[in-house]
Amino acid sequence: MANRKIKHISPANKVNMGGFLVRQPLPTRTIDKVDPFLLLHHAEVTYENSKGADQSGVGPHPHRGFSPVSFVFKGGVHHRDSLGNNSVIYEGGVQWINSGSGIMHSERPPKELLGSSDAQEFIQLWVNTPAAHKMDEPSYQGFSKEEIPMVKSSDGLVEMSIVTGEVDNVSGPVHTTSDVMAAMVLINKGGFHQINFEQNHQGLVYLLDGRVKINGQEIEGKNLVIFEEEGEGFEIEGLESTKALLLSGAPLNEPVSSYGPFVMNNQREIIEALNDAQSGKMGVLNEIF
Repeated sequence: MANRKIKHISPANKVNMGGFLVRQPLPTRTIDKVDPFLLLHHAEVTYENSKGADQSGVGPHPHRGFSPVSFVFKGGVHHRDSLGNNSVIYEGGVQWINSGSGIMHSERPPKELLGSSDAQEFIQLWVNTPAAHKMDEPSYQGFSKEEIPMVKSSDGLVEMSIVTGEVDNVSGPVHTTSDVMAAMVLINKGGFHQINFEQNHQGLVYLLDGRVKINGQEIEGKNLVIFEEEGEGFEIEGLESTKALLLSGAPLNEPVSSYGPFVMNNQREIIEALNDAQSGKMGVLNEIF
């Protein structure tokens, strides 16, 4: 079977998230979602002029009905939540939340980044949860780089850390409620690899930086490449050293109703989520610094 053709190339334009600038290639004015993927934010931040941990990063906020996921490419992310988890994950690691019926969490920089010129770079991805699991008990999974299995191309120049799902017969450690695959990828200059998707999966790859050829087409960093549904996969070749996030997932084909940090199937469920968050049913997070 032939490789998949490129359907869209979505640039990661900057958006202001309450004073926090991020790049957002999904959603856009023309692309609402790539089912089951709802949102992708690429953040590059320094905390050289930070006024303190309690005023850095993102403070306590609720989620229900989907998985907010942080892939850490530089620095680290300090996660705290209403389940009692207190976890710092550094470069090459992942934090995967199944928010289920509701969770409160915060995302702060680790203390060693405060006052430092070192960068924090991460991607936050929102993965929709099937209706049957939206009200499951919430959970958190944090894995360091060393705990995530790696696959290399035959030339040794493409490295893929398999977070969840399967690539080249290697499975990732994260358990999900949706049928998805995710891998953090480094393509060194001159590296070449054929990457295949599951037949029923939507496929995409986000380039954080660098420059590559995909199926012979040259593409710069800070672009999201979305593939057609027909075909096996794609060929990637590194023209420069490039970091990327590889994703695929089986579409849920379910109605989506969202408001802020809640993703449900209808407006009634959104109103219930708002009421439950305001009444404390999603838990309480009292951060200690």
